[in-house]
Amino acid sequence: MAYACQICGKTNAYGRSQRHKRGVAGKRWKFRAQETKRLFKVNLQKVALKVNDKKRQMRICTSCLKRIKKYKAVRQYKNIAVV
Repeated sequence: MAYACQICGKTNAYGRSQRHKRGVAGKRWKFRAQETKRLFKVNLQKVALKVNDKKRQMRICTSCLKRIKKYKAVRQYKNIAVV
């Protein structure tokens, strides 16, 4: 199984780490830390959900989990709840 949300399909994102871009406390440094490639991982949670009166175990991201708790619906799932 891929490391992705089963509802929205959110996956890992690649970017660059950057420490002290403008220096500490706004002052300039002569030599700044170089940018290195890094991986931003998705915050997946293993949750038991009740989808249309059927219990399912799903790996979903926290943003989808917040939407489910608040609106009781997300994307194509109209009647969904956390068990």
